[in-house]
Amino acid sequence: MTNNLFENQVPFMKPLLGEEEWYAMKDVILSGWVSQGPKVQEFEQVLANFLGVKHVIAMNACTSAMHIGMKIAGVKYGDDVIAANFTCMANVNAIKMAGANPIFVDVDPKTYNIDPSKIEAAITPKTKLVLNIDQIGLPNDIDELQRICDKHNLILLDDAATAFGAKYKGEFLGKKALLTTFSFHPRKMITTGEGGALVTNDDKIAENARILRATGASVSDLERHKAKGMILQKYYDSGYNYRMTDMQAAMGIAQMDRIDYIISERARQARYYNEKLSTIPGIQIPFVPEYATPAWSSYCLKLTDDAKLTVEEIIAKMTENNISVRYGIQPLHQEPFFDAMNFKDDDFPVSCHLAKNTFFIPIFPGLTEKEQNYVVETLQKIMK
Repeated sequence: MTNNLFENQVPFMKPLLGEEEWYAMKDVILSGWVSQGPKVQEFEQVLANFLGVKHVIAMNACTSAMHIGMKIAGVKYGDDVIAANFTCMANVNAIKMAGANPIFVDVDPKTYNIDPSKIEAAITPKTKLVLNIDQIGLPNDIDELQRICDKHNLILLDDAATAFGAKYKGEFLGKKALLTTFSFHPRKMITTGEGGALVTNDDKIAENARILRATGASVSDLERHKAKGMILQKYYDSGYNYRMTDMQAAMGIAQMDRIDYIISERARQARYYNEKLSTIPGIQIPFVPEYATPAWSSYCLKLTDDAKLTVEEIIAKMTENNISVRYGIQPLHQEPFFDAMNFKDDDFPVSCHLAKNTFFIPIFPGLTEKEQNYVVETLQKIMK
């Protein structure tokens, strides 16, 4: 390994970055146009072509994309938004930014995604939207979620933050739901440092999203500057400064040149883990339903009931062997922010069980065969 932060350590993950991203950003910096402009527009088109969708609206974060998606969907102060309690705080942040209340639902014990069979019981007269989160790069059953939403006149927003490049019934996420969001954080499939996008096939939604992300201006910066001062924007609504910079977009374009390799390499590493770890007593490998092709943004292992060690003990032993691992997803209802709401663990038995019995191991392009073998061999020794 190179002499850096990860020397003599198998890292949990590293983004796949090289000179291509460096030179792409250098060109943007020297061009003088570093804020949202032509490179953002180009990045959006590259993403749209890859996903097979009409519109991609790039933003400074996936949280921003979710917020704008909820606003366009008509979510207002006091409304309810249904979401899994087994997820990242960013999802709830977006709900609160929209002025709504998160209504938590437990997850499916196999997919770790929101359990569709439990959604209808959580619907109230104030429910406006269902926020699905495709956890760990694994798509949920989008058709079933859409059926429930259509039945109750609700909007479905599919947060595929961790699942860029994943497929549902043979098609990339983004083509099915009215609103889909992606993240470009360094831990995701591709990165722009920070960043996200809202994806839709609806022309009106796309137009509104582009206006809202740029302070509510009726004319984009790109159109205004190309017109050399001949266009004056108007403001028909208040908006937000959620713009992505051209420097980020240039990095994203360079990342997309590698996307096929990124997806295939993660899938290859996952197949290797599946083969080697499926025979280790006490460990359960990830479940993949027939309808899904995961992105494998993460690889999550679950302890079985007959496991001899706890997750804490496994993480400690892996750390002693210079392998970076992480706890599984933790239930949001247990966070101090929600103390006043008096949630009970008994209301979320699946997510509470998973939180105590799951952990992530390294998977990323750049993880060498030697390193992956070492992860497997160390786990085998520990579990024995």
